[in-house]
Amino acid sequence: MDAKKLKSILQRTREVVIYAGKFIKSSFGKELDIRHKGEIDLVTEVDVAVENQLKKELRKIVDGDFLAEESASSTEIGTRPIWIVDPLDGTTNFAHSLPMVATSVALWWNKEVVLGVVNLPIIGEVFSAYKGGGAYLNSKKITVSKEKELKNSLIATGFPYNIKEKIDEVIPPVKSVLKSCQGLRRMGAAAIDLAYVACGRFEGFFEQGLKPWDIAAGLLIVKEAGGMVTEYSGDPISLYSPNILASNGIIHSQLSQLILDK
Repeated sequence: MDAKKLKSILQRTREVVIYAGKFIKSSFGKELDIRHKGEIDLVTEVDVAVENQLKKELRKIVDGDFLAEESASSTEIGTRPIWIVDPLDGTTNFAHSLPMVATSVALWWNKEVVLGVVNLPIIGEVFSAYKGGGAYLNSKKITVSKEKELKNSLIATGFPYNIKEKIDEVIPPVKSVLKSCQGLRRMGAAAIDLAYVACGRFEGFFEQGLKPWDIAAGLLIVKEAGGMVTEYSGDPISLYSPNILASNGIIHSQLSQLILDK
């Protein structure tokens, strides 16, 4: 697909995602119907409604399959175009009236992510990119941080929903990085973490146990902003990798070593 076509698809996708964000914003801070998918994994009626709306509208742009958080069991990545959707990343934040929530939408085409949109509807920030077209925050082009020193770097991380079973794996890297960087943050939404790496607010981000809809849009936005995204080991990232390490590229090897050395 040529750049002109991708740019057009991205613009239409942004409009659809922004419109869906208006419903999220109108529901923010109100009483919600909340149910548990797991012990600490929540879903609200807003998640489901936004996903359904996105499916309806995105199919009009590119008639492909969907890999979406609330209905992912029946879809696998194959040869057809696929919309990869997280309607409300940060549902726990949303349920507690914390504004760090995002909608993440990516388009998988010909064995790669070719465009991504991450919308923070409560804050009013839209991050977007298409392959070869750079990355943007609203209408402004963004790039990753130029920081070279880990001691001056702000790093983000996150915890899996099965943290009780994984705590002995998760905590050692956190301790190692925390001792070596300027600060460690947990936003509670991987799409936001990746977007913030892309615009230079964070120098790096690492987390394990994420799903394709958590990372698909964000990883492209980071790459188009000049950053690097791999597994902890430095191996190439896939949508089904067991972990993710994103950075400005300059501190990538330092951060990788800290995480692996623990």
